Amino acid sequence: MTSVLHPVAGLATGLSTALAGLAPQGGGACRLCGSPLTDVFVDLGMSPPCESFLPREQLESPEVFYPLRVWICAECLLVQLPPHIPAADIFSDYAYFSSYSTSWVEHARVFTERAVQRLGLDADSLVVEVASNDGYLLQHLVDRQIPVLGIEPAANIAVIAQERGVPTRVDFLGEEVGRQVRAEHGAADLVVANNVFAHVPDVRDFTAGLAALLADDGWLSIEVPHLMRLIEHSQYDTIYHEHFQYYTVLTAQRVLASAGLVLVDVEELPSHGGSLRYWARHAAHAGTETPAVAALLAEEERRGLHSLEGHRGFASAVDRVKRDLLTFLATAAAEGKKVVGYGAPGKGNTLLNHCGIRADLLRFTVDRNPHKHGKFLPGTHIPILPPEAIAEDRPDYVLVLPWNLRTEITAQLSYIREWGGRIVVPIPSLQVD
Repeated sequence: MTSVLHPVAGLATGLSTALAGLAPQGGGACRLCGSPLTDVFVDLGMSPPCESFLPREQLESPEVFYPLRVWICAECLLVQLPPHIPAADIFSDYAYFSSYSTSWVEHARVFTERAVQRLGLDADSLVVEVASNDGYLLQHLVDRQIPVLGIEPAANIAVIAQERGVPTRVDFLGEEVGRQVRAEHGAADLVVANNVFAHVPDVRDFTAGLAALLADDGWLSIEVPHLMRLIEHSQYDTIYHEHFQYYTVLTAQRVLASAGLVLVDVEELPSHGGSLRYWARHAAHAGTETPAVAALLAEEERRGLHSLEGHRGFASAVDRVKRDLLTFLATAAAEGKKVVGYGAPGKGNTLLNHCGIRADLLRFTVDRNPHKHGKFLPGTHIPILPPEAIAEDRPDYVLVLPWNLRTEITAQLSYIREWGGRIVVPIPSLQVD
């Protein structure tokens, strides 16, 4: 008997085959181990560079959008984004100034105090910070008369650091630059790399540069968001073109090992929704790792993050965040409520572009950084105003885009209660306070 395929079943089979044929073919080679990238961690569609704020005269010009498809290496498990945009195009003239976050400056101050005590730093020491930004961290060591050097690729930001008395070299770190700096200034007793380890497309060369800077018995301190927390708290907006890779403790160990460095200790931090501070040394001086390293590795393994399969399923959490935020904004608009934003961070631009949010749903956003005032968010073209605009507009809701600074911003916005205004936080889940 000849079998007859039901038309609907045939359509479903054909559609599945067609969709499978449209799946991405691969993300190139892993930047750590060189294996072919064949597995997608999450696909956020297309987005413009997150710090490419637009002046008014450019609003009628085309914008370039790049894929935000994140891959995971099946061999070494490094989660990574292909380098669609050269690092020099992103960081040579940069709009992010660390010192506009009071809590982040305080975070840096506390770190420097503890580092001085832990490592016995004094006037005979040298501390080098990579991606030193506007001197937000090294200024605290300058006040203690401890010699410092910043390495910062953005010339516009390095000028601010130098005005604060923080000597700064404008350059991108790699092994060659690391050797040059060591030859000119001596070996560093402490090398600091805060929120830069994810920002380098050639992570092997960068890590070799860190090793070259570091004295034989020196210490390396790295702060970087923890992929485990990113997954746990649905922090997909921290994915953008500046972040080339996303680390577990396991993959960070593997990257450090590529330059002969050993992870000795690790601290969990609340910053950026859940970060880790790695302490590493040259292998010859590493000694025994602390129990904290083994404990975090064990937790990652329990959560499945030491296998490819354990990284699957993140897309469903991303879809939930998007649906909840769009439902809230659409409902508020239908009820005639006014919603504005607070902050113009890179993460906010990922969120807004992924959700397709424009000025009809978010009237404007504000930011403390005057370099952004009068400009427009990339892709969405939402205007950026000074913080005072909130008091003038008296909105019903304020959407906090830099949710990692929620405590600081909630205190700054306490005055909106005077007219019944409420604060909205989109991640890890929608909260209206």
